[in-house]
Amino acid sequence: MCGFVGFMTTGSWNQHDVAYASLQRMANTIVTRGPDDFGAWHDQAGIGLAHRRLSILDLSPAGHQPMACDTGRYTIAFNGEIYNHLELRKELARAGRAPSWRGHSDTETLLAGFVAWGIRATVERCIGMFAFAAWDNVERQLTMGRDRLGEKPLYYGWQGQGEASCFLFGSEVKALKAHPVFAAAIDRDALCLLMRHNYIPAPHSIYRGIYKLLPGHLLSISLSNREPVLQPYWSLSDVAESGVAVPFTGTDMQAVDELEVLLKSAVRQQMMADVPLGAFLSGGIDSSSVVALMQAQSERPVKTFTIGFHEEGYNEAVHAKAVARHLGTDHTELYVTPQQALDVIPKLPALFSEPFSDSSQIPTFLVSQLARQQVSVSLSGDAGDELFAGYNRYVMTRNLWGKVSCAPLGVRALGAASIRALSPAAWNAILKPMQPLLPRSLRMSNIGDKLHKGAGVLATRTIDELYRGLVSHWDRDDLVLGGREPLTNLNGNLAPLQGLDSVQRMMALDATTYLPDDILVKVDRAAMGVSLEGRVPFLDHRVVEFAWRLPQHLKLRDGVGKWVLRQVLYRHVPRELIERPKMGFGVPIDAWLRGPLRDWAENLLDEGRLKQEGFFNPLPIRQKWKEHLSGQRNWQYHLWDILMFQAWLDEQSEC
Repeated sequence: MCGFVGFMTTGSWNQHDVAYASLQRMANTIVTRGPDDFGAWHDQAGIGLAHRRLSILDLSPAGHQPMACDTGRYTIAFNGEIYNHLELRKELARAGRAPSWRGHSDTETLLAGFVAWGIRATVERCIGMFAFAAWDNVERQLTMGRDRLGEKPLYYGWQGQGEASCFLFGSEVKALKAHPVFAAAIDRDALCLLMRHNYIPAPHSIYRGIYKLLPGHLLSISLSNREPVLQPYWSLSDVAESGVAVPFTGTDMQAVDELEVLLKSAVRQQMMADVPLGAFLSGGIDSSSVVALMQAQSERPVKTFTIGFHEEGYNEAVHAKAVARHLGTDHTELYVTPQQALDVIPKLPALFSEPFSDSSQIPTFLVSQLARQQVSVSLSGDAGDELFAGYNRYVMTRNLWGKVSCAPLGVRALGAASIRALSPAAWNAILKPMQPLLPRSLRMSNIGDKLHKGAGVLATRTIDELYRGLVSHWDRDDLVLGGREPLTNLNGNLAPLQGLDSVQRMMALDATTYLPDDILVKVDRAAMGVSLEGRVPFLDHRVVEFAWRLPQHLKLRDGVGKWVLRQVLYRHVPRELIERPKMGFGVPIDAWLRGPLRDWAENLLDEGRLKQEGFFNPLPIRQKWKEHLSGQRNWQYHLWDILMFQAWLDEQSEC
């Protein structure tokens, strides 16, 4: 795992000494992505690349980057892992196209593939997570690529005017910002997206003229053709449509068997490393499945890590410990004090480099920090929810949408108003004693917030409108001054997703938006912030493609999600250690905003300050802050969106 930066220009920035100084300055901003080595390369043709290395495979100098192929045609800066690169070497050898290998890094394998098969054909053969920038010295063209699901980030865009303009690119936007030509003009339209989703979805970024390469895409650009040419080589939407159209036809147990084989293979490949390796373990279905399959294929106890909180409703450590004990892992847990969690907050703006407001960023950073004390690579169970229908909203939609959508809209709106008449805290107090009496599929933590979310179901007309409401925070046009929400695949550019039912449609939208732009951003930045490589076995594209071929009754059954994945897990871990309400991975931001974070938040939400900065209409913000402080409502998500932007804005002014 590494990070890279670069630029393309014919102007004054292309002078050799100036170019090297700029590359070094850019690369220094992402040193935690690669603390083990630095390299820079510049060609007078107008291209410069720099690389920060976190040594995972081939720790020798043979893995140094930027790296050139044996023919001299391609030079690459690469971030990620190609898990099947040894198989690709064998394929090259069988075809008589293998070079004289200098080392055993996957970067060298990629370059040999580019020479033998071309860039796209090589990428299509790869199983892995990656982002790269490759210069073709023959065509004088830069090609960049990103993995299928978006595990690794890649930003790009033109900055500057005329002869002084530069095409900048890199693993994080703060690296681009370090180039002298960077304008740092905030995109208010992208800010509207942040307020809705708590993240800025690709291809947008917080800066005007800077974009994120979409997952599963290649980008080509040259100084003679300055407009980027985007080309998809894999599409989750296409995979979902084809999987539903041509489903798996075997028995239930054959599906379980095949899934276990695929997951075992993915886990085995992702355990490849020349450095210590471990796994995050929450004790939930997804992380427990990954750890169980790791331990089943390991000759020694797998190192597992979890953090716990003393606050009720936020602690899964006890469950993780029970799973670890059963599997026999070398388990480390840390119970985090509120102060330890609060101490992370000042680090967040620099850590994420553009505003990001999923508050589970805090525990994700803490567990990454804990793991990094012992290992350099950690596997996680992310993406199990999106692939196997694990989120509560899928169960709710399956159980309720068909029924409520038949009722007149006016009646449903009245029902929604009745639910919202009581605060989430009041609903929690009323319903908590009743939880043991409810069916297991209806038991959940923080039920009051979920009821308020569910109230939105009652007032919607279509499944797409329902989904957008469930994943939205702020939904008003007057919040961001001078901003207008761009079209995305959630509000106008919807993928056809033909043949998918309501739940499948929600799963596909999650996998193309929430997963890459929230979950994977959170894991990448938190882990890379402590120089830890995170790997996600569920995102092996063979697993993803198989999961989309599975009929829905193998995912959602009897009101419970992940049926097929649960059956794999129960072969390794007793059912009673797993069966419990879904908790999530968060911290009590709502209580902290009324307590230890109150003064910090009050300063950032000050009405005079908001007016002076000119990004937000202060009135709705101050109203929600007042209601939150009084305990009348829980507006933690809406307020955290504002606070994370304000904290990020503060950090920019200090740079």
